[in-house]
Amino acid sequence: MNLGDLMKDYEIYSTMKVPKNSKIILRLDGRKFHSLARALKLSKPYDDRFYKIIANVCIDIFNQFSPKFIYAFSDEISILLDEIPFSARVEKINSVFSSIASSSFTYHLLNDYSSEFNLDKLSDNDRNIVFPISFDSRIIPIDDESIAKYFKWRQDEAWRNCINGYGIWALKKEYGTKEANEKIKGLNSNEIHDLLFERGINLNDIDTWKKRGIGIYKKSWEIEGFNPVKGEKTVSTRSEVYVDYELEIFNREFFNNLK
Repeated sequence: MNLGDLMKDYEIYSTMKVPKNSKIILRLDGRKFHSLARALKLSKPYDDRFYKIIANVCIDIFNQFSPKFIYAFSDEISILLDEIPFSARVEKINSVFSSIASSSFTYHLLNDYSSEFNLDKLSDNDRNIVFPISFDSRIIPIDDESIAKYFKWRQDEAWRNCINGYGIWALKKEYGTKEANEKIKGLNSNEIHDLLFERGINLNDIDTWKKRGIGIYKKSWEIEGFNPVKGEKTVSTRSEVYVDYELEIFNREFFNNLK
């Protein structure tokens, strides 16, 4: 046995694979994005620029792998795959998807928003916090019956983030950060709703994507034309990658209708 073959024996996880004939959800999470948010001075409670970057990351992933559906909120991205790449190798899937997300986020931050975030004026300390940008990745095997439940679970978490984010943001206007965080602890959703309403903030009026996240999927539509040779109308189908900022509350029918 040569040295190369001997060393490959140490790669004990390289043959680990996703179960055959299964769907998977790949969940990516930004690493240390709370620190990144502080270094970039992201607007609170939501920064439109940040979410546009996340949307572009999702589009880049979609264009590479044509998943069934991608859902994102905060720095979390869930990718539904029914065709599993890389011969279903776990190491390969996790490493490639997380690296694409990291490089895509870096690319769009530097090329689309460098001046808006004043990246050239970052202190050395903040630059070390922001770069390198990285995502971690985990694989979740899932059956058809559980897909809607999974995404509803994550969408509920997006809603909780929204309520808490607005609650802390509102209280920080009146109190210090530590006191605002203490006051929000233990409050249920209705109590935070009331707290915000007393301060002129109605969560029913804020953007849907802040409450429910964003979805990326293929959207199709029909185009009518005319065939001059046959002298008759024609109908063709077009499709494109669509970013949905007005998601409905997830249910099984939503996922049954995905192309």
